[in-house]
Amino acid sequence: MNFKTCIRCGCFFSSNDSVCPNCKTKDEIDKTSLKQCLANSEIPKNYESLSYLSGVSVKNINRILEAKEFSSLKDSFNDIDINL
Repeated sequence: MNFKTCIRCGCFFSSNDSVCPNCKTKDEIDKTSLKQCLANSEIPKNYESLSYLSGVSVKNINRILEAKEFSSLKDSFNDIDINL
């Protein structure tokens, strides 16, 4: 059995996902918050503004924007990848 480290909380788990089962729910909430924020306002020009408006950390925004469903939005930001 292969164990992974959750990229969100650091705990060990066994799954094909990049986050543990406990953080998967948090990730879905963050994705929903980002979608609502982007749908209800102009796209902020940087990750910090988006973080403030959505309540999602910059670290998680950077990771979530790598997902296919958000890939078209990533080019809208002035920030270069912020890896925290």
